[in-house]
Amino acid sequence: MKRYFFSVLLFCFLFFPVTFSSLVAQENPVTWEYKTVKINDSVAELQFLATIKEKWHLYAQCHEGMELPIDFEFAPSPDYQLIGKVWEPKPKVQYDPVFKDTSKYFVKAVTFKQKVRIKTIHPFVVKGNFTGQACIDGLCVAIDRKFSFNIEGFDNIAVSTDDNDEISAVDNEETAATILSDTENIAAVSAEKTKSQESLLRFFLMAFLGGFAGLLMPCVFPMIPMTVSYFLKMKEKAKLYAIIFGLSIVVIFIILGILLSLIFGADFANIVSTHWLPNLLFALIFIIFAISLFGYFEIALPSSWINKSAKMESAGGWIGVFFMALTLVLVSFSCTLPIAGAVALNSAGGTFLKPIIGMLGFSLGLAIPFTLFAFFPGMLKTMPKSGGWMNTLKVMLAFVELAFALKFINVPDQTYHWGILDREVYLAFWIVIFSLMGLYLLGFIRFPHDEEMKTQKSWIRYFLAIGTFTFVLYLVPGMFGAPLKAISGWLPPMTTQDFDIRKIVLEESMLANNELPEAPRYAEKLHLPHGIKGYFDYHQALKVAKAVRKPVFIDFTGHGCVNCRNVESAVWIDIRVRQKFAEDFIVAALYVDDKTVKLHQDDKIVDNDGDTIIMLGKKNMFIENNLYKENSQPCYFIVDWDGSILAGPVYYEKNTERYLRFLESGLNAFKKKHH
Repeated sequence: MKRYFFSVLLFCFLFFPVTFSSLVAQENPVTWEYKTVKINDSVAELQFLATIKEKWHLYAQCHEGMELPIDFEFAPSPDYQLIGKVWEPKPKVQYDPVFKDTSKYFVKAVTFKQKVRIKTIHPFVVKGNFTGQACIDGLCVAIDRKFSFNIEGFDNIAVSTDDNDEISAVDNEETAATILSDTENIAAVSAEKTKSQESLLRFFLMAFLGGFAGLLMPCVFPMIPMTVSYFLKMKEKAKLYAIIFGLSIVVIFIILGILLSLIFGADFANIVSTHWLPNLLFALIFIIFAISLFGYFEIALPSSWINKSAKMESAGGWIGVFFMALTLVLVSFSCTLPIAGAVALNSAGGTFLKPIIGMLGFSLGLAIPFTLFAFFPGMLKTMPKSGGWMNTLKVMLAFVELAFALKFINVPDQTYHWGILDREVYLAFWIVIFSLMGLYLLGFIRFPHDEEMKTQKSWIRYFLAIGTFTFVLYLVPGMFGAPLKAISGWLPPMTTQDFDIRKIVLEESMLANNELPEAPRYAEKLHLPHGIKGYFDYHQALKVAKAVRKPVFIDFTGHGCVNCRNVESAVWIDIRVRQKFAEDFIVAALYVDDKTVKLHQDDKIVDNDGDTIIMLGKKNMFIENNLYKENSQPCYFIVDWDGSILAGPVYYEKNTERYLRFLESGLNAFKKKHH
C-alpha cells in the first residue's frame, strides 16, 4: 500500500536497514478487544475492536488486490445462529496504477460487528478465529488469532428453532443508529470519496467517449441533420429547444443510471468482483452485443414503444421536445445498446454513484453534438457523409467487445481456479480476434451490412489495419512469457502461464546444481519463483539439510504478500542469488497465509493450547511466532539443521549486495560451526 513512497523508504533503508526492521517486526501492529452487546432478548452483537498502530493499515474483508483480507470463522454451535455476515465500516480505497490493483484497508481503529441469534437460556461461549494482514511500507504482518465471547443474561429468551429467522425491524433501526453515530465510519466514507474521485473521473471520460462513439453509429448519425433541421424551423426558439432536447437525452440516461444503482446497489460490487454467475452472465451479454454489432441480428425494442413516443412529439413545446429525445433514444437502441450496455456492466462493480456517473458521461457524449449543431448549423457542412465507414466503426466495436468479454470470464476462472483461461489461452483468443479485425479492415472479411470491397480505397482503414496488426505482433511474445506491461492489467497473472521460456531457461540452467535429494511435499500447489527449487514444510527442509549437510534458508512468505513479490522480483532474479540458493542452501518457502493445503499425518504438530494443527499455513505461522519470535512477511532466516539461527532476521531488503552479504554471513557461520 502507498507504494509511491517506496523510493523514499528505500533511501532510508540504505542507512538504517537492521534498526528499522527490527523495531517494526518486534511490535504487534494491531491490538484487539472483544465486546458483547445485548441488542434485545434474543440477539447479541459481537464486536471486534481493533486498534492499529500509527502508519500501519489493516486490510478489509473484500478487496481486488493481492493483499490478504481479514476473514472471520465462527465455530458452529447449536446455542446460536449467525445473522448475516460480519459488518465492517467503509474502508479506505486506493488504486495502484503500477500493480494495477485496488486495496481496501483501515487505519488507526476499526470495529467489526457480527450479530448472533441466541437459542438457549444457558450461558455459553462463542469461539472461532480470524486471519488477516497488517502492513506498513516495506513490511507486512500476518494476523492469526483465536477469539471467544461469553454469552449470558438471556434468561427471558423465547427459544426459536427456525434457522431462517431474520432480524426484526427494531434490530435494523438500532443497527442503523449505531452506524450513523459511528464517527469512524463517517470519516472512512469521506476518505473513500476523496480517494475514488480520480477513478470516477476516468470512468466518466471513458463513458463520454462511448457516447460519442454511439453518435457515429449507422442508426444515430443520419438523424443529426434531420433533428437540426427540425429545430431550425422553430426560428427564435430553436436554441432554447435544442438545449431542452440535449438535457432530455441526459435526463433519460440518468434515470437509467439511477435504476441500475437501485437494482445493483453498492454491495453488488463485492459479488461482481468474485462470484462466477454475474461475471459469466456479463461475458455472455458482451458476446451477444458483439454478434449484434457484426450485423447478424438487431436488438430492437417493440415498435409500439417507438410509435407512442413519436405521437407525443406533436404535443409541442418542451413536452414535445422531450418525447422527440425519447424517440431518438428508442430508435438508436439497437446501435447504442452494446456501447451503453458496456458502460452499465462496467459500472455495476463500483459504488452506488458509478452507474449514474457512467450514464451521465454517455448521455453527454451523445447529446452535446446534437445541441452544438443546432446552435451552429453551419457545422453540418463539415460533417462527413453517411456511408460504409459507420458500419466499419460498428464492426470494430464488435471485435473490441468480443475481446473484453474474456475479462469477465477471467475473473471467476482465477477466483475458483478453473484453469480454463490461462494467460496464453487468453492471449491466443486476443491474437485471433484482433487478427480477424485487421483482415476485416483490409477487406478480406465482410459481414452482412458491409459493402463489397475488392480493393482498399480508404487510407484510414489501411492505417487502422497497420495499427491492429502492430498490436497483434506486440501480443505474440506474451505467448512465450513476455510480461506485456502495457496491458498486464487486462490479462491473467503470469503465474497462470504454462509455457514461459524465461522460466524454462532458468530452471534448465540450474538443474545440474539443484537436484533436490527428496521430492518436496505440497509442491503440487505451492511453488518458488525464477526456477528456484526448495521445500514448503519446515521439518522436511531441516531433515534434508541434515542429510546433505547444508544450512537452511527460511523464507516466511505469503500468497498475498506484495512486499515478498517485490523482493523476489528485485533480488531473487539476480543470478548470483539464485546460484547461492542452488549450491549452498536448502531453501524453505513457508507460506503463513495458505488456507487450502492440509498437512500429511506425519507433518502435523500441536500448538500451545494442545490443539492439533492440520493446515500448513497455520503450522508455518505457529513456527514463525513461537520458534523465531517474528510475525512479519517477508522475513528471512538462515538456520542450522537443528533450527538454530545462524543469520537474520532480514525483512524487506531490495538491495542485492546487502542480501548477498546476508547469505554469505549465514554460510560462514554454518561452516565455522561444523568445521
